[in-house]
Amino acid sequence: MTLEELSAAISACLTQAVAAGEISVDIPDVVRVERPKSREHGDWATNIALQLGKKAGMAPRDFAQLLANRLAEVPGVGAVDIAGPGFLNITLDAAAAGELARTIVEAGKAYGTNDSLAGHVVNMEFVSANPTGPLHIGHTRWAALGDAIARVLRASGADVTSEYYINDAGNQMNVFARSVYNRMHGLPVPEGGYPGEYIKELADIVEAEAPELKGLDEETALPQIRELAYKAQMADIKKTLADFGVSFDVFFSETSLHEGGAVADAVARLREQGHIFDQEGAVWLRTTDFGDDKNRVLIRANGEPTYFAADAAYYLSKKDRGFTEKIYLLGADHHGYVNRLKAIAACAGDDKEKNIEVLIGQLISVNGAKLSKRAGNIIELRDLIDWLGADALRYSLGRFPADSPIALDPEQLKKNTNDNPVFYVQYAHARSAAAARNAAEKNVTRESFDASELTDPTENELLAVLGQFPSVVAGAAEFREPHRIARYLEQVAGAYHSWYAATRITPIGEDTNVLPVHSARLWLNDATTTVLANGLELLGVSAPERM
Repeated sequence: MTLEELSAAISACLTQAVAAGEISVDIPDVVRVERPKSREHGDWATNIALQLGKKAGMAPRDFAQLLANRLAEVPGVGAVDIAGPGFLNITLDAAAAGELARTIVEAGKAYGTNDSLAGHVVNMEFVSANPTGPLHIGHTRWAALGDAIARVLRASGADVTSEYYINDAGNQMNVFARSVYNRMHGLPVPEGGYPGEYIKELADIVEAEAPELKGLDEETALPQIRELAYKAQMADIKKTLADFGVSFDVFFSETSLHEGGAVADAVARLREQGHIFDQEGAVWLRTTDFGDDKNRVLIRANGEPTYFAADAAYYLSKKDRGFTEKIYLLGADHHGYVNRLKAIAACAGDDKEKNIEVLIGQLISVNGAKLSKRAGNIIELRDLIDWLGADALRYSLGRFPADSPIALDPEQLKKNTNDNPVFYVQYAHARSAAAARNAAEKNVTRESFDASELTDPTENELLAVLGQFPSVVAGAAEFREPHRIARYLEQVAGAYHSWYAATRITPIGEDTNVLPVHSARLWLNDATTTVLANGLELLGVSAPERM
């Protein structure tokens, strides 16, 4: 019996009691069931009698007794005890508890998925680094966190599009092109330009693809250099992201907003909404009506659109493409963007509390990390991947809340010991895979399954932990907190290691007699493998079968 099945069983008992005239009360959509603080109090507990007793005009303990009588008749429920003012402590019989192992194995990759966010259409924008240089240490966290959030949202039924907004408009691109031009001609870095060996690499690529550009004057050559260098730098960014296990459904160009008339159209649409005013030759959006600290200029007096105008056009683009929920993941230095983005949503006629969500991530540091030789003044993501590995980085970044600063210890991440969380979890998966291989060699199979054989206390503990996975995934999605998955996996690994030490999947020594308990334990072993693999997948981390 899964956690969800038990919750549904309690709801059914309540519904039956209402139908029988025993109680009169509105039943909640979902009855909350959780692990008791002490396992001596049963497998699961619920405070539903405390919630509904007084509403039904009954003492909570009397309400609990009525519910306990019905719940005790549910197949798979071994015992129901009433504690304190009306808590219900529920113990499953061994067969019902153990049946979860079969449920998990047969569900496979689908176990843990749920439909809690079905019908939600989400645009998840993250990283969105400027295409003027390589990805750096700050982007590392946003890439890992954003991708993991998108994965848990999808696992909970949401229709998610992951999107990278390319800031390829504005003067920064001209400075970028001039930096490459100067490098091609052996000139110093221009004022405010981009240093670093990667500019030399881009210059070499541009010259190889279009050698004639070197003979042209700067004004004539720059537009082509800009385009070729931009494409080469974006290819480098995409390659680094791929090496980090991060992919995007959409790469959206800011330039396309300007060239396609979306910025001018956004201004016109916002004017129709009644939130635009003209002052001193400039066009303004009255964002203070919706919590911003000041009104924002959309079009300068000289006719040039501001970055904010592009932000407004981009938001409207997401709305027009059918995204009812827009999630932005921004860096620690972007707190000022929260109210202005929400104000754009409100000015566009959206609900700023429901249709837009801005997540702010905190900074990351890695002890001993060195500045990139290619970029000169940053710590490159590609160097971190080469040094620490994508798995160690992604797991370590995924196990902390976004608003928590992180200082990673590279020495710990490279240890093959239990105090290295990613090793601890991956080793549990590899160990379970090895146990399955060993079972096959000893002719232990899953051809039969008697769940009642799983009676060891460590088996009860492991099953209880495995049963929480779908609700953990749903919670991670609801609150945009994939670190819940990581912390949960560490609990699974701990319960598995304890079970592995206390029991045997295969016959001992020369004994070749395969008993029903061996097969049952193989089912439990493989259920653990499934949960660990599915959880690691949600974090973008591999699940090795050998270590």
